[in-house]
Amino acid sequence: MATGRFISFEGIDGAGKTTQIDGLERLIRAAGHEVVRTREPGGTPLGEKIRGLLLTDEMTPRTETLLFFAARCEHAEKVIKPALERGAWVLSDRFTDATYAYQTGGKGMKGEDVEALEAWTLAGFAPDVTVLFDLAPEVAARRRTIRAGEGDRFERESADFFARVRNAYLDRAARDPKRFVRVNAEEAPETIAAQLEKEFAKWL
Repeated sequence: MATGRFISFEGIDGAGKTTQIDGLERLIRAAGHEVVRTREPGGTPLGEKIRGLLLTDEMTPRTETLLFFAARCEHAEKVIKPALERGAWVLSDRFTDATYAYQTGGKGMKGEDVEALEAWTLAGFAPDVTVLFDLAPEVAARRRTIRAGEGDRFERESADFFARVRNAYLDRAARDPKRFVRVNAEEAPETIAAQLEKEFAKWL
């Protein structure tokens, strides 16, 4: 039976994840694997409803955190795990590391509280590999201004907020170096694509 792979993609808003996920999806499909492309918050009908609330409605950090994990529990059980069991590759734009970084770094939640929810809802389930697109907040901010519209309420946060989120991501990666692949998101897209292709070639 084929072995599925679960890859998550992380980084502050504006880090350029989408372009690289597109390229990796094409590469994996060309190698003959089924690919399930998904995102967080979201990924299921219920998760998309929760996403709408999270991106538009003001709420306390504790409420946010609970909603993120409610959506994630549904996502893991209804989409990700079934796909892996049938041998598909799952590419998720964000997963649990995003909640840790944004809620502890950005919103000031206690790390142990977020990790307790993570342990309860996921019971040790985690991506095989997490690609962290690391980018200076000021560069990410310039990229976000190019986009049409005002962005969601997270994208409108301050530079200091994103600096704290970035540091929380780097701390998380330092504590789990076997899972994380750090990408310098200031590099040219083709350079990043070549790095990722080399990283995943051993599985293809």
